[in-house]
Amino acid sequence: MADRHNRDIDRPRAPLPQPLPVATVDAHAHMEIITNTAPDSQEVADVIAEAKSVNVDRIVQVGYSAEQSAWCVAAAEKWDTAVLAAVALHPNEAPVVADLAADWAIIEALAQHPRVRAIGETGLDYFRTPPELRARQQESFKWHIELAKKTNKALVIHDRDSHDDVLSVLLEVGAPEKVIFHCFSGDVAMAKTCIERGYILSFAGTLTFKNAPQLREAVKLVPMNQLLVETDSPFLAPMPHRGAGNTPAQVANIVRAMATERECDLGELAFELSNNAERLFGSFAS
Repeated sequence: MADRHNRDIDRPRAPLPQPLPVATVDAHAHMEIITNTAPDSQEVADVIAEAKSVNVDRIVQVGYSAEQSAWCVAAAEKWDTAVLAAVALHPNEAPVVADLAADWAIIEALAQHPRVRAIGETGLDYFRTPPELRARQQESFKWHIELAKKTNKALVIHDRDSHDDVLSVLLEVGAPEKVIFHCFSGDVAMAKTCIERGYILSFAGTLTFKNAPQLREAVKLVPMNQLLVETDSPFLAPMPHRGAGNTPAQVANIVRAMATERECDLGELAFELSNNAERLFGSFAS
């Protein structure tokens, strides 16, 4: 994942959008990739302040490796009331780390921290992981599911080119109470399955892409209490800035696109998305 991350650090950032009328939450961001700095740096402070200036005043900082998950926890400690953490091994990391059990032990210890409110991002990714490594990836996914259940924390799922197997593993192992499909990428049929099972669907800037009509159809179907918004920054900046560096502030553009597709009031949508995030992750203030 490192090469992909380094490419995104150098992209010019998308310009700040118009502020939302009501404050809301970026449910999934990677600020350490945006800034390439320490969690207590001025650069991270600036990312948080820019988001707040457009009424995105809370951010869930999401883990993908043992080392970077520790960064997430430190950020949540430093920026209390603004940042919560999730910790995990990304499905592309799990098959290639030198000592999977050792990294699991680090993640399990970090998961006990009171400002860690989710286990993620975990899941399956068949786009980057070759078939011979997928069994180990699935093993790690199952381990993270069990950790989410043991800690009673939300499970944040990364699912790329692996929809059927992700859904099957959740049934096989037994899903936690709170399951979030980060950057939902399925079609209407998958959205209906997830809705029926009580899973949460989180939509990112891909909702605005011209080649993603299935996402715009899916977002119309999701009950309000099963809906989240995220940037996955620095990736996936929404239109009209696709290809630029993404930041949590861009949630404002994504919520506007979501309100258009759902034909609902922008302020009401932002308010409900905020409520959903606090219900799933808990209060940012405690």
